[in-house]
Amino acid sequence: MVIKSTALAVSLAWLSVAAHADTGSIVSANNQVGIQAISTHVDYTETGDGTLGSPTGTLDTEKGDVPGYALSVSLMRNWLATNDYMRLQYSHNQGNTNYVGQLMSGGGYGSVVGTSSATMDDYSARYGFGYALSEKSMLTPYLEIGRHKWERNVTGQYLETYEHNYYGIGVLGQYAPADRWVLSANALFGHTTDSHINVPLVGLNTDLGNSSMYQLGLSADYAIGKNFHANIGVDYSEFKYGMSAINAVGGYYVWEPDSKTRYTTYKVGVGYAF
Repeated sequence: MVIKSTALAVSLAWLSVAAHADTGSIVSANNQVGIQAISTHVDYTETGDGTLGSPTGTLDTEKGDVPGYALSVSLMRNWLATNDYMRLQYSHNQGNTNYVGQLMSGGGYGSVVGTSSATMDDYSARYGFGYALSEKSMLTPYLEIGRHKWERNVTGQYLETYEHNYYGIGVLGQYAPADRWVLSANALFGHTTDSHINVPLVGLNTDLGNSSMYQLGLSADYAIGKNFHANIGVDYSEFKYGMSAINAVGGYYVWEPDSKTRYTTYKVGVGYAF
């Protein structure tokens, strides 16, 4: 009984310390408004399945690094519970990608090579609760919703606009290894909704198939002073668009094939803690 009572006392003491741990560096990093310079590597692939005698395999790809910026504000306060966490973020990328495709009349993948312009806008909002594991570590489960838009001007000849919303559940793990430093690892799993494409030139304006999606991220934050912070990080995300319905337009059949999108975003920025 003495051993069991001692073990119980130690466990309760650890839980008490964890609940009230001094995670000041982490909380400070989670209470700031920031701006970042970003570069997103686009890796997009369309795949055909032979519908109506169309080609199979890889139809076309878009790859390249597209520069941009991101704006964010994050808060960690004691509202509904201890360490309520909220983050709002917007990012904008604009640049060019390398296009490899094929002629509609045939020729196979690689018969067309060119440069496409790309504009991407992303919005996200998350809410969760932070749980102190020790005075140097915290785990924050959260819910997130967001929206993605990609305007793809294929070889400068015709514009395609892809859009979707998403929702997901994630977890943010943070560790303060030394004074002023906070290291973060993030993982989110979710699902896309309302996926859509609009290609005015061929009269295609239709829904796309939704899919599961995930995001992974690593970052480091350093407090330069009491209020000013510097940060660096990398994020990876992946999702798919399912083939659209087949549409009859002007005596032709048009549709959008299956596709897979991968984004790797590198970030460096500054923030003001409050």
